[in-house]
Amino acid sequence: MLTTTRHRRTAAAAAVSAALVLSACGGKQDRSADSAASGSGEPACEASAGQMTIATGNSTGVYYALGGGLANVISQNTKIKATAAETGASVQNIQQLAAGTYDIAFSLADTAANAVEGKGAFEGKPQDIRALARIYSNYTQVVVQKGSGIKSIEDFKGKRISTGSPKSGTEVIANRLMESAGLDPAKDVRVQRLELGKTVEAMKDGSIDGMVWSGGLPTGGITDLTTSMGDKVEFIDITPLLPKMQEINKVYEEAPIGKDVYKTAADVKTIAVPNLLLVKSDFADNNACALTKLLFDKKADLEKVHSAAKELDAKVASETDPVQLHPGSKSALDELAK
Repeated sequence: MLTTTRHRRTAAAAAVSAALVLSACGGKQDRSADSAASGSGEPACEASAGQMTIATGNSTGVYYALGGGLANVISQNTKIKATAAETGASVQNIQQLAAGTYDIAFSLADTAANAVEGKGAFEGKPQDIRALARIYSNYTQVVVQKGSGIKSIEDFKGKRISTGSPKSGTEVIANRLMESAGLDPAKDVRVQRLELGKTVEAMKDGSIDGMVWSGGLPTGGITDLTTSMGDKVEFIDITPLLPKMQEINKVYEEAPIGKDVYKTAADVKTIAVPNLLLVKSDFADNNACALTKLLFDKKADLEKVHSAAKELDAKVASETDPVQLHPGSKSALDELAK
């Protein structure tokens, strides 16, 4: 059965009708009927007709670009008409996914882990969500004004720092970095909670000293910043904090931002975290299977939208712990692995 949802802000990147009335194709459905349809005890792998909305992120980030591309792929290859919505990203996405505003949501794996475990922004309120797949990694990109005197996160003390949109995965990581460095974000740092576009403008006009951004490579807003400001800004290495970050969540790992990404003099060492595509636990099995399979079948199309899609790998897509993989997605990934 399809459930109707509403959302006012649909992204033009989806290139489909911006209908205000959106049906949640992943709504409650009898899974036994889906399984019977396949004749093998496995969920059928064909999407039901309907409408669906995808929660992405800031308009200059990768979530937004790739979410719009995914909406197009879904609309062009299934009976579903999909749209993508600009949002504040991970925390907001999960909260509104659980509330029924969205049908699919992009999220950082550390934020999703907090959600299922009832921690952080979800303290005492575990969220009933599942993963369609692990998709690509977000790289923590810490950029500062070259004359700011900031060479480490510890140097954020007393400085004006953008930590990303409120309720975003970037904000979660920024706060954890500062806490790992022994700083109290509320007292020691002049925190600015700005979305990426406003952050970039604030860096350009000098009204902030530095910024934290968690996103795929390359992120359009960071490309704009580094291209327009050149050697007036620089990336800093945050990997000395990795051991403490891994004590908070084991999903954090060291990874380089290649020098060719933003035309830096050398590779930038940083901390990366996987991204997940999330749905509610009652998302229909046949839709989960069909959309997960489509994600990898149409990888080449998504790569044309954003190069982060090159990281899509069916062999690691099921690595979503502690978020449970949706059973329909498991069926799709098991089939792709054969």
